[in-house]
Amino acid sequence: MEIMKCPVCGQALEPINRIWRCENRHSYDVAKEGYVNLLSAHKSGDTIGDNREMALSRRDFLNKGYYQPLAQAVTECLEKYSSDGDTVLDICCGEGYYTAYAAERITRRFYGFDLSKNMVRLAAKRKTPARFFVANIASIPILDCSVKAAFHLFAPFHAAEFRRVIADDGVIVTAIPGRDHLYGLKEILYDQPYRNDEKEPLAEELTVRERIRVQGEITLDNSEDINALFQMTPYYYHTPSQGMKRLEEQTTLTTPIEFVLIVYQKA
Repeated sequence: MEIMKCPVCGQALEPINRIWRCENRHSYDVAKEGYVNLLSAHKSGDTIGDNREMALSRRDFLNKGYYQPLAQAVTECLEKYSSDGDTVLDICCGEGYYTAYAAERITRRFYGFDLSKNMVRLAAKRKTPARFFVANIASIPILDCSVKAAFHLFAPFHAAEFRRVIADDGVIVTAIPGRDHLYGLKEILYDQPYRNDEKEPLAEELTVRERIRVQGEITLDNSEDINALFQMTPYYYHTPSQGMKRLEEQTTLTTPIEFVLIVYQKA
């Protein structure tokens, strides 16, 4: 059974050749890359979210394995809390790195979506059986209670929508930056670098089942990777000019990476 629903009327969507259609005859074409755009008609996904250059930069950075410890930990969570053939949803999937990593190691029915068409286009090009689509996290075109396990990494947290789409015995795995995450980068950017507060999202009607800490250290040995990492962070939008100048002068960077995975279930 498919789990995607029509963003117009809410009825289940079914694939017919290269078109997704509901019983009310609303239809959505599959793009040549294999994804489908389920944003409302007045939003195309072309000009919202990350642009093409940022999407490519993020893909290339992640493909080098810098965040592999996080991908491995997410995969282990999915393996623990779901079974072969269960439905897994990658919320705000980006260019699909984490879904592709998990799909190579466990057998599940993977779905993933993002607001950025540029990101989803790259995700759909990966060699994975996952279904990718463009959609808004605030109104996920997924049927109620149809997802056994979902994961959600560094994106806005919409507790009501997450609770709606996961099964009664399902879970959602989210990630927040750990205390020392990217402290080495912040030492360059800021005169007074700070450590993260590990503030957990407001998760109404969801309860914490487990917390998992993931730690490591990475070394970037070229300015291209350093800049790609910088663009993936919120610091990209509010760094002082002096910090930007110091970063541009760097040809190598060593920094801790640290994440806290939080596994939620319905209250």
